[in-house]
Amino acid sequence: MAKQRAPKAEPAKRRAGRPSAYRPEFSDQAEKLCMLGATDTELADFFGVTEQTLNNWKKSKDGFFEALKAGKSMADAQVASRLYERATGYSHAEDKVFVNNGEVIVVPTTRHYPPDSTAAIFWLKNRQPARWRDKHELGHDVVGTLEEFLRDVSGSQRGSPMGRLADKRRSDDQ
Repeated sequence: MAKQRAPKAEPAKRRAGRPSAYRPEFSDQAEKLCMLGATDTELADFFGVTEQTLNNWKKSKDGFFEALKAGKSMADAQVASRLYERATGYSHAEDKVFVNNGEVIVVPTTRHYPPDSTAAIFWLKNRQPARWRDKHELGHDVVGTLEEFLRDVSGSQRGSPMGRLADKRRSDDQ
């Protein structure tokens, strides 16, 4: 009787290419760096990889992309908050320190910052661009020719610049 051999276990499939430089602690580090305002280029430099590798990690490493989004969202919210305060004006407590006859005196005060119109304009242009942008789209619907327009200028416009132009145009045509 022939011996039956047990089927061989297949070896674990190895991925082609170089092993990833990614480590699980990179998610926390990336989130903190993003909270400090780091860009993707700066993150790639910090981790010693290319931006393409960073983008690959966003797709393939669980939690990495979410950590970046969370850090960037927190930083953006903080900047938006400060911009809003700057645009609307704000106050904060501060201590004034004086020296009088060699004695140090600390006086608690409140410092006021008035609204900043540049910050307000920036805020409004970004929050409501249709209402606050510099460039306004105007429709220019021209129907007919200049001669037809000038011929149709009403008598009430005779003394106006348009009326004078119409009269001049008529006299030149004759």
